[in-house]
Amino acid sequence: MTSRRKIWLGSIGLYALFFSWYTDFGGPLTETEIQEYIAKTENRDLGGDSSAHEALLEFLRNDTGDQFLMFNAVDLAKNPPPTEGAPPDADGQALVDLYMEHMIPALLSRASHPVVVGKSVADSLDLFGIEGAEAWSDGVIMRYRSRRTLVDIIGNPEFYARHDFKLAGLEKTIAYPIEPRIYLGDLRLLLGLFMLATTALLDARLAHREAR
Repeated sequence: MTSRRKIWLGSIGLYALFFSWYTDFGGPLTETEIQEYIAKTENRDLGGDSSAHEALLEFLRNDTGDQFLMFNAVDLAKNPPPTEGAPPDADGQALVDLYMEHMIPALLSRASHPVVVGKSVADSLDLFGIEGAEAWSDGVIMRYRSRRTLVDIIGNPEFYARHDFKLAGLEKTIAYPIEPRIYLGDLRLLLGLFMLATTALLDARLAHREAR
């Protein structure tokens, strides 16, 4: 086997490994999986509006098996209440950071990750049909490999042990999922293009040497 062929096969193999880890091939959640999640979390409280629980179950039952993005509008608490396990002087950001100490490793180990994280630079510029949504402190977009991944994360007891930090650290929040039709930031696309370009350059250099 020539060196040039080895480079291409190695590149294809590495990309295939990444693609298989980054993509959920398990298909939509089954009713059995959903019932197992309900059984594990029936005595757990995510906080927030009571309608969110039913919305979550509907979201799980309408699973397509594909990745999704979670849009989060966040307003940090200016005077958060004392919270067990947190420093007495912890502000809203510090409390959310304690929550994210668990969430970031849980996300990354399941091929899920932040896509966009940023601070608000103005009040809402377009607002219609919703009250109390004029001001936000932060915005976040998270990529989840699948709804199965979401269930795996929020079905973990450690998630609920840390979730109180999030609730205490926020004045208000809205989170809703979308399945992207156009997503140019998909790492499968970006990594594929990068590896294709890199492998092509290496192949061209080897071809040039062989032609000498």
